[in-house]
Amino acid sequence: MNSNPFIDIPYFPAFDQMTPEGADAAFERLLPETTEAVNQLEASFTPTWEGLVRPLDEICRPLHEAWGFFHHLKSVVDNDGWRTVEEKYLPQVIAFSQRIAQSKAFYEGYLQLEAADRAHPCLNAIQRRILAQMIRDMKYSGVGLPDEEQKHFNELTLQQAQTSQNFSNHVLDATKAFSLLLTQPEEVAGLSDSLLAITAQAAAGEGETADPKKGPWKITLDAAVRFPFMKNAENRSARETVCRASAVRASSGELDNTPLIEERLKLSRESANMIGFNTYADLKLSTKMAGSVEAVDRLIADLQKAALPFAKRENQDLLAFAKRNGFAEERLQVWDVAYWSERQREALYDYNEEELSHYFPFPHVLKGLFALSERLFGIVISEATGEVPVWHKDVRFFHVKDSDGTPIAHFYLDPYSRPETKRGGAWMNEFRTRERKADGSLVLPIAVLVCNQSVPIGDKPALMRFGEVNTLFHEFGHSLQHMLTTVDEPAASGINGVEWDAVEIASQFMENWCYDRDTVRAISAHDETGESLPDELFAKLVAAKNYRSGNAMIRQLFFAATDMDLYARYPRPEWPDADAVKKANEKRFEIDPVLDEDRFLCSFSHIFAGAYSAGYYGYKWSEVLSADVFAAFEEAGLDNEEAVRKTGRRYRDTILALGGGTHPSEVFRLFRGRDPSIEPLLRQTGLQ
Repeated sequence: MNSNPFIDIPYFPAFDQMTPEGADAAFERLLPETTEAVNQLEASFTPTWEGLVRPLDEICRPLHEAWGFFHHLKSVVDNDGWRTVEEKYLPQVIAFSQRIAQSKAFYEGYLQLEAADRAHPCLNAIQRRILAQMIRDMKYSGVGLPDEEQKHFNELTLQQAQTSQNFSNHVLDATKAFSLLLTQPEEVAGLSDSLLAITAQAAAGEGETADPKKGPWKITLDAAVRFPFMKNAENRSARETVCRASAVRASSGELDNTPLIEERLKLSRESANMIGFNTYADLKLSTKMAGSVEAVDRLIADLQKAALPFAKRENQDLLAFAKRNGFAEERLQVWDVAYWSERQREALYDYNEEELSHYFPFPHVLKGLFALSERLFGIVISEATGEVPVWHKDVRFFHVKDSDGTPIAHFYLDPYSRPETKRGGAWMNEFRTRERKADGSLVLPIAVLVCNQSVPIGDKPALMRFGEVNTLFHEFGHSLQHMLTTVDEPAASGINGVEWDAVEIASQFMENWCYDRDTVRAISAHDETGESLPDELFAKLVAAKNYRSGNAMIRQLFFAATDMDLYARYPRPEWPDADAVKKANEKRFEIDPVLDEDRFLCSFSHIFAGAYSAGYYGYKWSEVLSADVFAAFEEAGLDNEEAVRKTGRRYRDTILALGGGTHPSEVFRLFRGRDPSIEPLLRQTGLQ
């Protein structure tokens, strides 16, 4: 039996035994072994599904799985050892992927299979869609390029990957490099008891005794600290310090991402040009629901037209409110907006985040989320933490079964912030994908949810800010689509093969339930009294749902437009650098106030180190669809239990079940009975 946990990986991986040294040894062996096996298949295969598609996937699976688990660990327990392995093997892994994607023999085999299926159908509809995507992706990987051009194309691909990884490392390192130590109680006036406890513990260090009342308190750029600090700290000078540090994160010195941004944009343009596209955006959108830059532009323009008048009024109202309550300057600064917004929201709706968070202890939120999923989709979720190895003591593990007890899936949950070693943000990833093997056996999916929510202090459960509750629901929506798929081909199972601007439908759909009375009653229990969120406070929460929704919409559209300009229209004479694009869109979307030194692009990992380059608009595209999906439940009647359950099953059988095996436009029509409309989103966000 091989002792390396990255080789011959069991169904539940041995995360507690995985080390950088083990990964190094695994890739040293797997890369040449897999390459040799690919060479042998390439020399002799039958152009059928069982003679080419399946065996090639099975040959590559061990390497791809090892690389996937390695990358997961680098994201959640990052250290120099993992980075060294990545630097060593990233070029080789990319070269291996390109070698397959550019195999003329495999490409010809796929074309022969496609032609044979047209003449005498031998594939099912899902296989046909997968095959079409594989042929397209090989074209986009340069399979048709002459040898010298192909060599250059591969160099560009490697450079893009290295640039993106360096960008991500810089953001992580810059985030943990900054901290502000506050030592006097008056310097932390306004902060909640929970944030005082978290920041005092951070200052004291893990395992040391901290005094939340006496401090000191360590303020960082970690989102779980920075956001509540900016909203509640009365210390305006400290807010300014944190704000300015965040605005210039990863924009100077050895961690400066400015040259990496320009390099990434240049490489993307050149590689897209080489395979026949005018811009990188044209390339990316050819694989999306939107289909074209023009379609994205129309969506952004339509939403901007609806949202901008609201945003302007919101800003005027906020300044007037601040002045009525002691703000003495003529305009709000960037570090004032979150603070005064929170004060205005408290005044308008008579509650604050600290009060609200006491009703959302993490264990009860999780219990309520599972109850909702069981109610809507007829599944049963049970905790099994301790049954399988994990990568950190805070990680939890769960089984998912159908209502009749049939196992469906499993998932891991890594909930808490660890800014020293864990990438920021929240995400869902797959550890196993549903698959029907050649012998008829079924591989059940395994998902992983990673969040960066507030940490527990001592033996008390973590109290969740309501935004963190939304994030948990969001990521669980992704997980449900991965776990409840009925597609047996891994390339189209779960979210695989789903057009990227449709991949957020299932996640954003789940967020709507955070404002459903029965759901909130189930996920809330005061940490001292056990009382669920009172009706009066729930009414305030719902009333505040669309507080400053115009600004929220405009900010997302600003991100989407900047992304699209950078990948579709940059460079231009009036845009000497990427930051000029950002500044032009600040004016276009009337973003105010803005710091002169703001360099947020340097930490915009979504589009420079993630999957959303030329695709950030996808959040809004998906939101249009997800709002329309939730409207089906509203029309059925949220207080009509039978109708909700019936609609939930239909949602499971379409949106969640069909995965990437069916085009999302068709999936939507199967669920909704028509094409999507923008009206439900405008109505739900109060922009009508």
